[in-house]
Formats: sequence, C-alpha cells, structure tokens
Amino acid sequence: MAETSNTPLLDRITHPEDLRDLDESKLTQLADELRADLIDQISRTGGHLGAGLGVVELTVALHYVFDTPRDRLIWDVGHQAYPHKILTGRRDRMKTIRQEGGLSGFAKRTESEYDPFGAGHSSTSISAGLGMAVARDLSGGTNNVVAVIGDGAMSAGMAYEAMNNAGALDARLIVILNDNDMSIAPPTGAMSAYLARLVSGKTYRTIRDRAKSLTRILPDFMREGARRTEEYTPGFFTGGTLFEELGFYYVGPIDGHDLNHLLPVLKNVRDAKSGPILVHVVTKKGKGYPPAESSTDKYHGVSKFDVITGAQSKSKANAPSYTGVFADSLIREAEEDERIVAVNAAMPAGTGLDKFGARFPKRTFDVGIAEQHAVTFCAGLASEGYRPFAAIYSTFLQRAYDQVVHDVAIQHLPVRFAIDRAGFVGADGPTHAGSFDLGFLTSLPGMVVMAASDEAELKHMVRTAAAHDEGPIAFRYPRGNGVGVDLPDRGEILPIGKGRIVKEGSKVAILSLGTRLADAMKAAQELDGFGLSTTVADARFAKPLDTALLARLAREHEVLVTIEEGAVGGFGSLVMQFLAMNGLLDAGLKLRPMAMPDRFVNQASPEAMIHEAGLDAKAIVDTVFRALGEGAKRQMEA
Repeated sequence: MAETSNTPLLDRITHPEDLRDLDESKLTQLADELRADLIDQISRTGGHLGAGLGVVELTVALHYVFDTPRDRLIWDVGHQAYPHKILTGRRDRMKTIRQEGGLSGFAKRTESEYDPFGAGHSSTSISAGLGMAVARDLSGGTNNVVAVIGDGAMSAGMAYEAMNNAGALDARLIVILNDNDMSIAPPTGAMSAYLARLVSGKTYRTIRDRAKSLTRILPDFMREGARRTEEYTPGFFTGGTLFEELGFYYVGPIDGHDLNHLLPVLKNVRDAKSGPILVHVVTKKGKGYPPAESSTDKYHGVSKFDVITGAQSKSKANAPSYTGVFADSLIREAEEDERIVAVNAAMPAGTGLDKFGARFPKRTFDVGIAEQHAVTFCAGLASEGYRPFAAIYSTFLQRAYDQVVHDVAIQHLPVRFAIDRAGFVGADGPTHAGSFDLGFLTSLPGMVVMAASDEAELKHMVRTAAAHDEGPIAFRYPRGNGVGVDLPDRGEILPIGKGRIVKEGSKVAILSLGTRLADAMKAAQELDGFGLSTTVADARFAKPLDTALLARLAREHEVLVTIEEGAVGGFGSLVMQFLAMNGLLDAGLKLRPMAMPDRFVNQASPEAMIHEAGLDAKAIVDTVFRALGEGAKRQMEA
C-alpha cells in the first residue's frame, strides 16, 4: 500500500504485516492514532475501555516484534484485546463489538487466526501458552508463544500452577505481566529500563548460564552461596525473586507506554532460545483518556459515552437493579445481625458489595480473583459461627465447584451463595452467561437453591438465607433492572421448599423458576384468551422441590410446562424425576420442560437471547399448543 503524508498510519494497517513494514520511528504516532480510534469506537458502542487503553503501546510493540499469527499471542481475560482486534483485520467491525452477530468482547478462536485461544475468565493464558509451547516442541516447531496476563489475574492460583509447571519443564515461553494496579515493583524509569535491557540481553544471559554451570562443580558449602547470589542479583534491582523461584527468568519492570523501552526488551526475549521468561511491564489503566485515568473502575466496562465530557449514557429503567436490591437487603440484614459478613472475588462494584463495604468495612472482604479461596474462606467463617455471604457471579462460581462440594456441602456448613448474573447476560456472551449453576448446585445433597422472580422476592430470599443455619443455601438473580414491583422495607423469611400460586386456572399449568415468571404471566393471559384456563406458579425453590405443589399441578391440569433460565439438567429435570418416580405421569399428563438450548448462545441483547433460546411468552404459548396437539393448534390459528 502506497504511503502518503496525509494518510493516518492506522488507515494503512489491515494486518500486523503492514505494521511490521513501518519504520520504528513511526510507532509512537501509530499508538496515538490507535488510542484515539479505540476511544471513538467504544464511545459509540460501549464495552471494555480502560484495560485496552492501558495496553495500546504494548499491543503495537508485540505485533511489531513478533511474527503473529505464527508466533502465538494469548490475551488473558480478553478485556485488553480491543487494540489487538483493531490491528488484526477487525477495525471495520469494531462498531459491532458485543452486539448480536458482531465481534466478541473477548478473544475468540473462531473469529480470527490471530486469536489462538479464547478467553473470558481470567488467569488461563499461562496454562494455555505452556500447552502450546510443549505442542510446538513435540512437533519440532520454532515459533514463539507469548501470554499476556494482568496483575489482577495473578491473584488466582492457576497462574502460579502454570508458572511452576513451566519452570519445571524449562519450557521456552514468554509471559508478559501487565502490571496496571498492584504496583508490585519499584517505580519504572531510566535506570530500571536500562537494567531490564541489560538482563534480557544475550551477554548477561550467557554469563548467567555459565555461572550456573560453574556452580555445579563447586563444593557444597560454596554452591549454595553462589546459587543465592545468582538468584538475587536481578531481584535486588527489580523485585523478581518470586518469579525466579518459580523457574522464570525475570526482566523488568519496564514502562509499558514507552516504546523505546519496550521494543529492545521484547526483541531480546524473542531471540532467547531456552527457558521461560517473564517480562514485567508497568502500565496505567485508561492511559491517554483523562476520565478513564481518573476513574478506572467506572471505565473498566462502559456504556456509550460522550468523548469530550466522558459522561456515560444511563439506563432509562426506573426499577432498581437486582444487584442494588441485593446489596441494600444485605445491609438491612447486617444491621440486625453482626455475624453477617460479605465476601467477593475482585468484583465489589459488580456484586454491590462496595455499598456493603462502605457501611461495614470490617465485615467485607475482597479476596481478589480467587473464587476457590473465597468459597473455602467462607466455609472457615461459617465453621466459627459467622454467617458469610459469598457474592459471586454464576459464571465465576463454576471455578470453585470443588470447594462448594468438598469444603461446604460435605461439611454441611451454612455458607450463603448470592449468585449474580444468573441466566443470559447480553453483550458479554457465553463466557459470562449464568447457565449451569442450577444443575451443579441442585445435584448436591443438603443444598438449598432459590431463584428470585422479581426484586421483592430477592429481598425475601436474602433474609431467608441470612436466617438459614441448617446447611448451605444459594439464591440466584439476573443482571439488570427489576420489573418495578413495590419493595418491602425488609424481606420475609420464606418457608424452605415452598412455592406459591400466582394465578389460578384449570387446564394448563406453568411452573416458573426465577424471572421467567413475567413471561409466564403474559403467556397465561394469551392462553386464557384461547379458552385455555391457565395456572401460573412461582416455584421459588429448585431444591428442595415443593412436592405438594407439584403433585397438585400434575393431578389438576392436562398440560404442565416448567420454565427456567438455565441449562438442561436443572430444575425441569428434577421436576420430571419427581413426577416419574411418584407415578404422576401415568395418567397422561403432558409435561413439557423449557430450558436453555443445549448449545452456547452468542451475545445479543438479553431480550434477543431469550427469544433465540425459546424462553419468551410466545415460546410458552407455542409449547402448550404443541402439547395439546393439532386440534388445539387449529383452534389457535382460527
């Protein structure tokens, strides 16, 4: 492509090959244009902004130095991958990001050859990268493997498990630690940049390797002293001793916004031919956009916003959010009971526990991206008589399932699980959907599982959980705003395992679990209009089942539809088993369980995802008519 002085550099980049054709002196200009383009794009669509702004120079440098996609570049989580998407042939589709049929908000293997590994949850990149590096070595390959991981993701044990394994294997793997928050090393500057370049270079590495060889032939009393001297020399200047202990060659810290520092170090580690290397890069989240720099939490994930003022568009919904109702309800209960404590895993604002923490700072614990630890930490609190609430998104609770089983359920400890983002979550897509909690929790003996149908029910369930000391209890609720019902000052304690009849009918029964209740009511009104008298019940509990209510619905109706915003194998399966085992299907009851389809549903608006999954009012009506057969169908069409 011919260059003209008036053409922005970014307009000349369709793939990293074009980037690598530029003179190094042009890269700072390119980074500036990339940052401006990212701000403009996300202001129109919303999405994850702060993390991407922080890695603009790093992204440019990585694609300039490494031969992607032949060299594998793995982005942990994926929040910071937007600049990477722009530089890898997807700039013209950024206006579709996180929208139905558009680009994913995360790295996705099926989207581009430049995304060698998908991401959505954190702390996976080093493990995946090590697998790729070993596969390369087994195949006789020579390409590089680079894993970029944020400092927040380093709070998860999986990252250290992978590093320990990489060190033991002495695998040729490059890890870039993007430190944008923890400040785990001294401030960067000219001296640290010089040291990083020095210790990453071939001369220093050669001397170091020869010194290691020499220590092997020294007497024992001298060998240990030499080993310690070798180990602590880089760490004395850089703070890298921890990573060296895990078997990594540590380089850094370096300024992640200074290409004059980044490029020579990345070239050095690219050309190193053995062993795992960790490059510690210090960046600033939101870099280059003052509103994002000054408020990194609010600009981590953003709605559409005004570029000049930074003001984000606000939801027009009048009803409070489920997350907000949970937080307010938990504060209300904690005012009455000093044994209530709250735990989250690096999501204080997302779970509403920032509000709880402001009110009860000594009773609030953010354990970092460490869901496994969070659950067992709660188990320890419960064992000493406290009443812990573990507020964790459904999708992230998956990461701690062994701890839920082994440390909570088997010991019958009363840990309260507040499961946010249950069901479809819209723009974040399948990696963040709360699809499986009903299935994996209801299978556990002694576990109580509730699902709120509206925000008032959520208040009742918070109080019910607070009062429940007979074992573990969970309640799930969706992302977004409630339906606008009147809220009591304080919730009621619900009888465990008891549902409620919302509307009485005689021919069709709809048994809803969770927020599908609103669509169940719409469907019932439509069915009534066709002469099909319809009962609507709110199950409230997936476990224990309200067996008396189930038996009544089965005996008194011709059709029974169950509906849940969860995967196959959850509530509907439990209902079917109970009815079958108690002979309640023998009289010809037409039972139709409705759940999420047995596939991963891509991002769209929550309403579109519900429609695609066949869980809206129309789908309920269609299900009833199919169950009743052709005669009812003709009646409907007439």
